[in-house]
Amino acid sequence: MGGREVVGTLKGYDQLLNLVLDDVEEHIQEPEPHTRSLGLVVLRGPLITIVSPVDGSEEIANPFMAQE
Repeated sequence: MGGREVVGTLKGYDQLLNLVLDDVEEHIQEPEPHTRSLGLVVLRGPLITIVSPVDGSEEIANPFMAQE
């Protein structure tokens, strides 16, 4: 069951890297390319091979550091 990619909004995770994603779309490449909407899903950490931002990233101020 290879050739799959899921894209969604990260809503939560735990110490085992299980992920909760919302507004998920699954892109399947095999045997024919197609996309399906899944909504809210839980991805099991041991089965995840890569996690990356879709639109890049930006540096923000540390919200846990006391402002002077």
